[in-house]
Amino acid sequence: MGEVINLNKARKARDKAEAKRTADANRLTFGRTRSESQSTQKERDREAARLDGHKLDEPET
Repeated sequence: MGEVINLNKARKARDKAEAKRTADANRLTFGRTRSESQSTQKERDREAARLDGHKLDEPET
């Protein structure tokens, strides 16, 4: 005969594991400090400005 398990405990353990996976994913996505976010944004702006500065003007016809 199989092992007897408490279904409430099994359900709660499953839900807890799912919440942990979601939390890990959110930490990767949103878990950055304000200074890290601002420095990344400044770097993107600087790179965009550098690329815009290297654009060639199209000749007028």
